[in-house]
Amino acid sequence: MTRFGILGFGHHGDRRLMPGFRGARRATVSALSRRSMEKALATAQRYAIPHAFDSKEALCRCPDVDAVLVTTPNNEHYADVLLALSCGKPVLCEKPMAMDANEAEQMVRAAHAARLSLGIAQVFRFEVGAQRLRERVAAGEIGRPVFARAEFSYQGRNHPRAWLLDRSISGGGPISDVGVHCLDALRFILDDEIVRVSTLGQSDADSGSVEAAAVVSLGFSRGTLGVLQVSLRADYRTPLEIVGESGVLRADNALTVDFPVRIELWQSGKLVATEEVHNSGAYAAQVDAFAALLEDGTPFPVPAEEGWINQKVLDAAYSSMDNGTVVHLS
Repeated sequence: MTRFGILGFGHHGDRRLMPGFRGARRATVSALSRRSMEKALATAQRYAIPHAFDSKEALCRCPDVDAVLVTTPNNEHYADVLLALSCGKPVLCEKPMAMDANEAEQMVRAAHAARLSLGIAQVFRFEVGAQRLRERVAAGEIGRPVFARAEFSYQGRNHPRAWLLDRSISGGGPISDVGVHCLDALRFILDDEIVRVSTLGQSDADSGSVEAAAVVSLGFSRGTLGVLQVSLRADYRTPLEIVGESGVLRADNALTVDFPVRIELWQSGKLVATEEVHNSGAYAAQVDAFAALLEDGTPFPVPAEEGWINQKVLDAAYSSMDNGTVVHLS
């Protein structure tokens, strides 16, 4: 059993992480840290977690912590990952990996130098729905993919993570927060890499220093054209669609863990097959997979290098939005 210490326990810990750990078979939480010791102790008592800290280093040095799960605000990921590695602990870091690709590269190099594992928590790679879409595209059910579209919207006003509206802390708005899920899911499902990025973004009076909505156009190496639509101003939506030369695969709730996902296959304008899956086990599968890496050496599906690639795409998206250019990636 791998014992995780959650660095920076907050809203995400309550809403997603602890329910995930309850379903895990190979992973448990042995420690957590919060900025306030009073809050740390209260949270630890609520979940029966043995150790509570208001010091990041104390958590990372705790002998009852086998791996550190970094869930602090985005601008702290770089320093927190390097701290955990320096304390000899492997790390699973929340998305987005860093504030920019330079930080991500330094994190990758630090993990290699320390000979410790560093994974990125792109949880949707652990969804049954995303895995089935990848398998069905690879099986040729829709022929060569022509278009790929992923949308992720949610209501961002009065969100518990108020720091999301400060670009110096978050790195960006919905492109960084949920667009990274979309682009990673498309990379995974298509088994292809993004080589061209163009972004149109829009801010409003309530979006602080970040975008409120954006459309990101993607060019993939094998010719598929993709689009991400992300927003803080619409009800929760996560539709995903892959249009191929001989059919269409689509799911209205593709990137969700809260309700069943209905995958539809359309050919010649007709619905010819449906499949229903549920992604409720994704967070448990993610921590179990990291535990399997540490205990058995089983490769983790999202090593740090994958997070670094995603960060390059995020950097390109913001560069395009800020400068009105098309950005090409090698």
